[in-house]
Amino acid sequence: MSEMVRVGVLTSVHPAWDVRIFHKECKALVKAGYEVTLVVPHEQDEVVEGIRIKAVPKPTGRLARMTCTAWQVYREAVELDADVYHFHDPELIPVGLLLRARGKRVVYDVHEDVPRSILSKYYLPRWSRSLLARVAEVLEGLASRAFSGVVAATPVIAERFLGLNGNCVVVQNFPLVDEFSSAANEPWRHRAPAVAYVGGISPERGVRQMVEAMGLLPDRLEATLKLAGRFDPPWIRDELVGLPCWRRVEELGFLDRLRVAEVLGTVQVGLVLFHPYPNHISAQPNKLFEYMSAGIPVIASDFPLWRQIVQGTGCGLLVDPLDPKAIAEAIEYVLTHPEEAEAMGRRGREAVKKHYNWETEERKLLDLYDTLLCKDRTPR
Repeated sequence: MSEMVRVGVLTSVHPAWDVRIFHKECKALVKAGYEVTLVVPHEQDEVVEGIRIKAVPKPTGRLARMTCTAWQVYREAVELDADVYHFHDPELIPVGLLLRARGKRVVYDVHEDVPRSILSKYYLPRWSRSLLARVAEVLEGLASRAFSGVVAATPVIAERFLGLNGNCVVVQNFPLVDEFSSAANEPWRHRAPAVAYVGGISPERGVRQMVEAMGLLPDRLEATLKLAGRFDPPWIRDELVGLPCWRRVEELGFLDRLRVAEVLGTVQVGLVLFHPYPNHISAQPNKLFEYMSAGIPVIASDFPLWRQIVQGTGCGLLVDPLDPKAIAEAIEYVLTHPEEAEAMGRRGREAVKKHYNWETEERKLLDLYDTLLCKDRTPR
């Protein structure tokens, strides 16, 4: 491009929580010639791989993130005076509207179906969830009309916005093809009889059933569950540690991307056992495609969309995520059929190379930016 265009990527969440999204988007924009600044709760200002990081103080809790941190992000965004602002968190919708009122181009990046996710928020009173979900859907829909563009992480999410914003595109958060190549290349005979779960560790994502399933496996397998991530809420860990089957769990804590690849190169199965909440059934979890990219079989919840992916590629097994016995049987099958397990992993890896990769998606993001910056089509 003839003139350097400044892009401000805004988030109120620490990048450790969602670095996969920010890093890939920012790198794609930098590679395309944009000057990218990531405004984010962080320790310090710095430049990483051509991405300028503008730090704001880390929030002390959920309420602080939605108020104080959002305001600090807005102040830094105004100071930045970017040509395009790209924000990721629903609590930053007011920030996006304020920037739009200043005549700025603003893109709302929708990672999840927010109204449906409210229905499964454990910290909200049950009686309030349906009402809050309806209010959130109306407000999010009204706000989306004002934005310059909307990026939806899945086709299902996009359906809500296609009639509301003419610049709505689907940019799916698939993995980079080469990110987990080291894990995929690790010989199967060198792998331990272990299964892995990587991501937020919570009851609605099936951690209790995972741990209980490990206790149902035969002792002869000497199988372990490698848990990588943070517990949310923290008290769930205290409950699980007291179970006899916890002896089969190896707790790894939060891992960076390099360490995730290392762990996936040592195991024979990846678990993604979300419970059947409305926002889960149509979701496309990153970890599902990351396990496939790492060349390991997946054991996944038997949801219609996930069935299309897992059965369609032959990359794993489907189970009832609420049934520890069914999960244990699936784990035992994979661990005791190494040739079939390795073949499942290869099929998943090939599917990522051909279809489920970031390289196929980033062009959609760049095309949206080309549209927004075409002066005769989109005013500031």
